Amino acid sequence: MWLFIAIGSAVLFGLAGLGMKVSQMKQGSVHMLLLGLYITGTLGFAAHSIYLDTDWNVMLDWKYWVAGAVIGAGSAWGNAIFMKALDYGPAALTSPLTNVNIVLVVLMSTLFYKETLAITEGLAIALLLFSVVIISARRQEPLSAPEKKWFVYIAAAIILFAFRNGGLKVTEELAMANSAVLFIAYLLSIIWFFPPALKEWSEQRTLTSAQSQLEGARKLRTGVVWGLLSGLFSYGGLQLYAVALETGKANLAAPIFATNSLVVAFGAILLFRERLTPLQVFSLVCTMGGLVMIRL
Repeated sequence: MWLFIAIGSAVLFGLAGLGMKVSQMKQGSVHMLLLGLYITGTLGFAAHSIYLDTDWNVMLDWKYWVAGAVIGAGSAWGNAIFMKALDYGPAALTSPLTNVNIVLVVLMSTLFYKETLAITEGLAIALLLFSVVIISARRQEPLSAPEKKWFVYIAAAIILFAFRNGGLKVTEELAMANSAVLFIAYLLSIIWFFPPALKEWSEQRTLTSAQSQLEGARKLRTGVVWGLLSGLFSYGGLQLYAVALETGKANLAAPIFATNSLVVAFGAILLFRERLTPLQVFSLVCTMGGLVMIRL
């Protein structure tokens, strides 16, 4: 059962990424997108905590706020650093290298928490990670990163995303309510992204020409609408990922969760009517092969 939960987490989180991709293609406001995402995500985790009848006294526990701050920083700052890395290096290298964080989570779960790993499971993980790497390949994009800052941003993004994906394993081992931890994480992210979103909204109101005002309002509206929708899928994806960590092994759930990038890639292909490349077809085959091997 945990395998289907893990797959569901990848699909839902991938749909969140797809919503962000659509907003980007429609030139929506990035700040309003992220603010909207964390608003509905926070509401989702709050509703889930109420449904589970979570003891809200945990909100007074400093450990929950530390865990929420670390995981929230991994999510919010990781996304921000990833976008900065794209300014200095090619997406065909940036995207797959940031997924190295999954390797760190696998190593932590296997070595520190002593989770077993069979040979077939190891091969399955390799197939899943390989599929995530090659899905981002673009034949027309040069695979070079001349800017030294790019390496710094990549290293920071890997560590931050590992805080998010691995942090939930740590809180699960500590018997903490992950829905409450994620609620705090997303709540703190709202506080982080609210000032730049408010600044952009204020600047839009000062535009003089009617055409500029209409275009500015359109960008803000596009960003917030797709952000609110993406936040629902982000909540669902991370909540299922947390359940997969509770019911299965993190060294398997984390690589499956990483395949959410395939949902973004293939979703964009369907929405924008792009043709599948041979590498993308091979990536899908590797993903299916990896999932089958885990099931064996």
